Amino acid sequence: MVFSNKYFFRCVYLGLLVSFLDVPQDVAADGVMNIVMEDQFQTTCETSVFLGDVVILVYAERHGAEKSLQLGRKLHLHFHPTADTVSSDAWSQQPVREILNWPSAVPVPDVRVIPVASLTEVPRALKPVARARIRKDSPLVPLWLDFEGSLERMFGIIPGEPNIVVLDTAGQVHSVFSGKLDDQEFQQFVTRVDQIRSASLNNVRIVTGTNEKVLR
Repeated sequence: MVFSNKYFFRCVYLGLLVSFLDVPQDVAADGVMNIVMEDQFQTTCETSVFLGDVVILVYAERHGAEKSLQLGRKLHLHFHPTADTVSSDAWSQQPVREILNWPSAVPVPDVRVIPVASLTEVPRALKPVARARIRKDSPLVPLWLDFEGSLERMFGIIPGEPNIVVLDTAGQVHSVFSGKLDDQEFQQFVTRVDQIRSASLNNVRIVTGTNEKVLR
């Protein structure tokens, strides 16, 4: 499967990522990454609590915030179709879409779509104001707040566009994407996520196309 040229695909090797970037995140010897931030309620959030599930971090700076939120919502609804029929407080509690031929005795890996606001422009004194504004706009659904620009430093950012980091079920960074997804590219992306979920059954990393790379 190959993504079109206008679908900007970026990746770097995790070894280089860990060696050259000074980031406040935990990376284990086996490449498992734990990304830690607070949300608008000042609750500490960590990707490590989602081991066994696929994690999709969708982030953007303020010019891409609306596009990022729209993409995050679309991804969540794709993998959790019933979320469109429930109240906001039940939005993140809906069952994940099943995987074809998945063993009934094995829990189906969930897909955790996490919206992240890159707020590097907010000075320390105004962080409480930013949190209050986001709590007003999103009183129920948590939004991770990246005041330090951790995702931008680790993976880069395309201003004005949604940016995506995918962690596989083992907590390793699988891939990094930036840019708007058209309908075909969106379908390719969610198909890839399902491949990652399916591969977790035997703890096997999926094979990518000849023109694609993944973080290892």
